Amino acid sequence: MIELDLLQDRITVKGHANSAPHGKDIICASVSVLTQNLIKSINDLTEDKIEYEISPGWVDIKYGDLSEKSSILIDSFFIGICAIANEYPENIKIV
Repeated sequence: MIELDLLQDRITVKGHANSAPHGKDIICASVSVLTQNLIKSINDLTEDKIEYEISPGWVDIKYGDLSEKSSILIDSFFIGICAIANEYPENIKIV
């Protein structure tokens, strides 16, 4: 199961959906794309500074005060993640 831990200044994504063989899991791929796009978008489209670490099955994003642009990007990320979690509740848990 993929677990998203949401704190006021941090997003942690960990685990695997285990809905298909490695490399063919569309749920894992979807969450990975949304997460990596969030990091890249904040870095490329804003002047906000974030810290992040990525490894297989784990992403940790830390941030402080964010601009309105970054807040909108994070809101967009959550819209996408919630849509996936609603469709596949047995594979994604939002904490």
